[in-house]
Amino acid sequence: MAASRLPPTTLTLKQFMRRQQVLLLYRRILQAIRQVPNDSDRRYLKDWAREEFRRNKSATEEVRTRSWLRPRLKRKT
Repeated sequence: MAASRLPPTTLTLKQFMRRQQVLLLYRRILQAIRQVPNDSDRRYLKDWAREEFRRNKSATEEVRTRSWLRPRLKRKT
C-alpha cells in the first residue's frame, strides 16, 4: 500500500467539519457575552468560556466532542 502524501497532522473531513462547528459555537458564545450589561459578569463569562474551550482543545474523540457540542448548538439565540 502506498504511503499517504498528507502530513500526519492533517484533519479528516469529519474532524475539519467538527472543528468548524466548535469555532462557530465559540463565536456565538462570545457574541452572547457581549450583550451582558454588567462589566464584571461579562469578564467572568469570557474567562469561563476561554478556559472551557482551552480545557477541551485537545479533545479528539468523536463521541466526546459530539456529546459536548450537541446541547450547545441546539440553543440558538
